Amino acid sequence: MAKKAAGTPATVLLSTAKVPHELHPYDVSPDSPHYGALVAEALGVSPAAVFKTLIAEVDGALTVGVVPVTGELDLKALAAAAGGKKAALADRAAAERSSGYVRGGISPLGQRKRLPTVIDDSAPALELMYVSAGRRGLQVSLTPADLIRLTDAVVAPIRT
Repeated sequence: MAKKAAGTPATVLLSTAKVPHELHPYDVSPDSPHYGALVAEALGVSPAAVFKTLIAEVDGALTVGVVPVTGELDLKALAAAAGGKKAALADRAAAERSSGYVRGGISPLGQRKRLPTVIDDSAPALELMYVSAGRRGLQVSLTPADLIRLTDAVVAPIRT
């Protein structure tokens, strides 16, 4: 019987694809106000380099938006980037069911169901960006180019 690789689906994907990355554990409650800024502070990095993964419905289809924690997801811009007309944040249960992750730990990588992904256009200018590694309390740093490639993402201005 084959031994299952340890880690989250996101970290397994990164290791399997041989993508250079580093894991960064942190201790911040997901219910804290200004969660993203607190995560950046705990990691000792600029908040502009830390990104949150949000799942929205664009014309009824689930779509992933990845934006810096310093801003909010512009739903109208996400809809346009995804080729749709209207977007709304997905129901929490639907987002968790589709991704296989819990709120506060949703990663754009290794989701149960691969969804169309849009990454904010501020990401490519960064040397490294930080996204959830697939569980609360764990971020992963990688190059924006690797994240874009692994998620087959569109890059567009989707933050407010």
